[in-house]
Amino acid sequence: MDPTSSSSSALRWKILRQALLRRSDSQSQAETHRISRKATQGFNLIPCQVVDSSPQSDKSREACLCYTVPITGSPKLYLTQRVDNCSDLNDFEISNRYNIDNTGLVCQWPSEEVLAYFCMSQPDRFRGKRVIELGSGYGLAGLVIAAVTEASQVVISDGNPQVVNYIKRNIESNSMAFGGTSVKAMELHWNQHELSELTNTFDIIVASDCTFFKEFHKHLARTIKMLLKAKEPSEALFFSPKRGDSLDKFLKEIEDIGLHYNLTENYDAQVWKRHETLVKGDDAWPNYDKNHCYPLLIQITNHI
Repeated sequence: MDPTSSSSSALRWKILRQALLRRSDSQSQAETHRISRKATQGFNLIPCQVVDSSPQSDKSREACLCYTVPITGSPKLYLTQRVDNCSDLNDFEISNRYNIDNTGLVCQWPSEEVLAYFCMSQPDRFRGKRVIELGSGYGLAGLVIAAVTEASQVVISDGNPQVVNYIKRNIESNSMAFGGTSVKAMELHWNQHELSELTNTFDIIVASDCTFFKEFHKHLARTIKMLLKAKEPSEALFFSPKRGDSLDKFLKEIEDIGLHYNLTENYDAQVWKRHETLVKGDDAWPNYDKNHCYPLLIQITNHI
């Protein structure tokens, strides 16, 4: 395949494959540099540093990161996650078995940080509410909501059982930070047809960067409609870059299933300021591109 004509999605899967095969040839390195938009600091909204791994951790594969929520009096949050280049064949076998992507294990994605920052900045929106995070990865946003907003319940979900195990560990590590908020992890697949115990029970759904894979759009839209309360005010807050036409196609599915949405580009002054800096050029994120990196806010409701 001519690398100059490779699609973004194909190159992203090459990055995952490279993590497994540990390729070191110069062509592979050039492709990775060209397409990878993972930033070491992301939007740099929530200070984070690597700390010593816990005794239960596999130090060759995992790291413990400490997030300092920038609100006076807020607890520090400790998240265990995989280190770079530690994917193995089992990771991909599980992805194929459950028809899920493997991106939740790769890193903490920048849109998740933006989601967490936005939620912590609006505690009144969540106070006393039942909240679920979809496709949560290591669960940063869900943990921040649980720690600072006084939500009544936070469910942190993902379709990858390996990721859910990390979420459970991260909930346990931070259990003293949640006050009276009930917090639990859940394995949730968007193509599940039976969600009777969860149907129409959540006030707020949150998610970040969950609209890239078009084959999941229809199931994701259906899941949103099933989870939101039908007879009371409820909403889903999604943070997603446009990524070509992937976001537009997802929003079409939202309309087709009878839901309504509002799209907002400038939703937080600090996030927007950081975005403008990155657009102008910043060594902290050399491949920053608005279409692929900047998450738009999509507010989804059952009613207009």
